[in-house]
Amino acid sequence: MIFLDQLTRFFDPFALVIVFGGTLLVTVFRSTHADLGRACGAIKLLWKADPDADAAAARAAVGRVREMAEARSIMCADRIDSAHRFLVRAGRQLSDSQNSAEFVRWATDDIETRRTRHEAVAGVWRAAAEAAPSMGMIGTIIGLVQMFSSMDDPARIGPAMAVAMLTTLYGVFLSAGVAGPIAGRLERLSETEIAWQQAACKQFELLARAELDHMPVKLRPTLKAVL
Repeated sequence: MIFLDQLTRFFDPFALVIVFGGTLLVTVFRSTHADLGRACGAIKLLWKADPDADAAAARAAVGRVREMAEARSIMCADRIDSAHRFLVRAGRQLSDSQNSAEFVRWATDDIETRRTRHEAVAGVWRAAAEAAPSMGMIGTIIGLVQMFSSMDDPARIGPAMAVAMLTTLYGVFLSAGVAGPIAGRLERLSETEIAWQQAACKQFELLARAELDHMPVKLRPTLKAVL
């Protein structure tokens, strides 16, 4: 009971509305509807994502494609079996490309699009982390104004001072304890994912250069039809 009584002292609905409501409002204004939806959906990745396992699976998939290319042809790359949709799409593109330059253009565009989308999602949480302390400062000013305007009534000074202090606390907690770490984690996951995707595409590019760039164009569709 004593613990609960102490805990309730840190709860103030008015302060919560100022900080959390204000931060949410600022974040919504700074982001698109699509980015907001992706930002909420990305929360589950904080626990499910395993960058090391993804990178290892990508290396294994690239190895299988290399074996298929050596045994038969690079045209078999579309048969790659992987849980990662990016690798499946990359394999299909590799088998359909006429030369390495065509595959490189696809890979560059796809990865840059993915990078931009990741940055936008992390940016939503980064915007919340930046807005929260400001909302806390606004609440602090509101509380101080209420306190100074009630100096003739000691009973009203305490609640006003509590609002001033709690809004600062909520702002710091929301920024440094919630939104900031989520944004940092998403940025780290994005960097790791982009890194193994670029490495995989680099290997695919080398395979395309070794086979497609030295194969007469007129033979490529015939070979693919046979396979």
